[in-house]
Amino acid sequence: MCTLTLAWQVFADAPVALAANRDEALDRAAEPPAIRDGTGDGTDDDAGNGDATDDDTGDGDATDDDDTGDGTVRYVAPRDAQAGGTWIGLTDDGLVVAVTNRWLDADRDGERSRGLLVRDCLEADSAEDARQTVERSVATRAYDGFNLVIADARSAFLLAYDGALAVTRLDAGVHVVGNVGGVVGGAERFSIPERRRAFGDERAASARAVADALAPDSEESVDAWLDRASAVLADHEYGACLHGDDFGTVSFTRIRTGPDPAFAYADGPPCETDPVSVSLPPGFDTGGEGDSGDAIDTGDEDDGDSEADGGGGVDTVPDDAESQF
Repeated sequence: MCTLTLAWQVFADAPVALAANRDEALDRAAEPPAIRDGTGDGTDDDAGNGDATDDDTGDGDATDDDDTGDGTVRYVAPRDAQAGGTWIGLTDDGLVVAVTNRWLDADRDGERSRGLLVRDCLEADSAEDARQTVERSVATRAYDGFNLVIADARSAFLLAYDGALAVTRLDAGVHVVGNVGGVVGGAERFSIPERRRAFGDERAASARAVADALAPDSEESVDAWLDRASAVLADHEYGACLHGDDFGTVSFTRIRTGPDPAFAYADGPPCETDPVSVSLPPGFDTGGEGDSGDAIDTGDEDDGDSEADGGGGVDTVPDDAESQF
C-alpha cells in the first residue's frame, strides 16, 4: 500500500510537486536516497545525514565526480536492498517517477520486480520516453499489478497494470493515487478487487479524503502545498499513514522540480519522522518548462480507464498486506 499525491503544472516555478508515503513490510531493508548514475549501481553515499554523494571526500557536498557530460541520466532515489530497484526518484532532467502496487482479484506471477521498472524509467530522457519504456517492458516481461506515475515539465502519465496496461495522460491539477486507483484530476478512478472489498473501500475513502484536503489554493506556493501534503499524509485522520505489527508506512518522500529542485526523505512513518533534505549536486537544475520551442502537453487525452467504487477509512493494516516489489 502507498499513497502518492501529485501536483502537475499547478505552480509556475515547479512543474512537478509530489509527496508520497511508502507502505511495506517492516523488515524489508531499504537504502536511503543517493545520487545514481543511470547504470543502476552507482557508487552511492548512504550516510544517514541527508547528503547524497557520488564522491568519497567526506565534505558533505552532493557532487558527482563521474559526471563526464556523456549524456548519462543521473537521478536521486532510495533503493530496495532486496531486489535492487526503487519506488520513487527524480532525475537531473526533472523527471519524477513513483509506483504503488495495485490490488487485483487474482495474484499474478510477476517475474520481475516493479522497482526495477521504476529504475528503468529513471534512466529515460523524458516522461514520454519513460512511458514507452514501460510499454515495451510489459510486452515482454511479467509484473505484479502496479500504478505508476511518470511526470516531467512537458507531460504526465498514470500507467495502471493488471496484466494489461492502461495509460492515462494527466491534465494539469492535483492527482492522488493508491493501491485501488485514485482521484485523477477530480474524477474517481477506483478498481477494488472483491477479495479485498472492505479494506479496498477504506483505501478509496482515504484517497478521496486526501484529494479533498489537497485542492490547490490559487494564492498558494509550491512549498506551502507540499507542507500541506506532508501534514495530510502524516495525519491518521486521512488514513494514509498506516501502522501494523509486520507491515505499515515505512517512509515518506517529497519532491519539487524546477529551477530550484528539492528532494526530502523521511526514513520512517511521517507521523513520527521528519523528512531530511537530500543535497542535490550541480546539474540538478530541472527547469520550469519544456524544452525550448516545445509546447507543454497539459493532457486533454485519456488513453485508459478504471471502474469507480468507494467506502470508509482507517489507518491499520490487514493481515494480507503485500509487498510493493
